[in-house]
Amino acid sequence: MDSTYIIRKPLLTEKTTAAMNEHGQYAFEVDRRADKTSIKAAIEELYGVRVVGVNTVSTRSAHRRMKYGVVGPKTTKKALVRLHPEDTIELF
Repeated sequence: MDSTYIIRKPLLTEKTTAAMNEHGQYAFEVDRRADKTSIKAAIEELYGVRVVGVNTVSTRSAHRRMKYGVVGPKTTKKALVRLHPEDTIELF
């Protein structure tokens, strides 16, 4: 799979911004089929940094009952990427 299909978008929240500044961890929304090695290779190729570790989390949202049936959002996958202390990614 191509690197641009694996990494969908960076996740920018207060918590991830604090992790960027303090710990060198960046959060990305990734393709559900991607594994840790392909995520690591995609980040290194797209941003030109050295990745130390990758943690992944699959999230499922709760289903909601509507008047026309039960509705639930799609399952997403997040990747928390830890970089080498000398490297940074400019997201802004």
